[in-house]
Amino acid sequence: MGAGVFLRADWEYLVMLNYEVDPEVLKKYLPPFTEIDFFQDKSLVSVVGFMFNNTKVMGIKWPGHINFEEVNLRFYIKYFDGKKWRRGVAFISEIVPRTMISRLANMLYNEHYSTAKMSHNIEVSESKLKVGYQWKVNNQGWNTMEVIASPLLMDIKKKSEEEFIFEHYYGYNELNKTTTIEYSLEHPVWKVWPVLESSLQCDIEKLYGNDFTPFIKDKLPRSVFLAKGSQVIVRKPVKLFQ
Repeated sequence: MGAGVFLRADWEYLVMLNYEVDPEVLKKYLPPFTEIDFFQDKSLVSVVGFMFNNTKVMGIKWPGHINFEEVNLRFYIKYFDGKKWRRGVAFISEIVPRTMISRLANMLYNEHYSTAKMSHNIEVSESKLKVGYQWKVNNQGWNTMEVIASPLLMDIKKKSEEEFIFEHYYGYNELNKTTTIEYSLEHPVWKVWPVLESSLQCDIEKLYGNDFTPFIKDKLPRSVFLAKGSQVIVRKPVKLFQ
């Protein structure tokens, strides 16, 4: 039997700006017992913005913590459980606008959450979708990410980069050098809107550190995706030892 449900929420309007990085950069961020999950021999990171809506933690909608934004930087890893590989993600940074969310996630999952002032804009018309996320860290200037997409919703193609980016159903975090925290996510396969334009304006060095600046700052992403999303279940964490 799997771990119990910790959180249910609608993850919606997921923007993914994807960049190729040197795998040597990622190795020091790997949780114990995990390996980098490559796409066509490339190691990727994603700057992600999306909406948490209708959020329930332990079955309860907490006032002021139901609908909010998240922006994160993640990369793709895998863990062998003795029988099969589990494909997952690890996070460099996760930003939300609510302090309680940051504290709870960091305490239970040993995540890398921080709190910032955030906003979003979602415009839907017959000719296009425009989705943007904004966040301000330490009262400094606004960071922004934005996409414009066609309103024609499409299935994700098998064996595509879209499938690779979206089809990871575990999260992994280092607890200590001999213990990794694992949690699973459940959601149907998402549909995507074809992205026509994208932009990312943010202070990569201050947000994510010098390791990622050469690969993201002033660089065009290798791919950009916008997913409709769905309800997501996040299971309670378990500890992995070897």
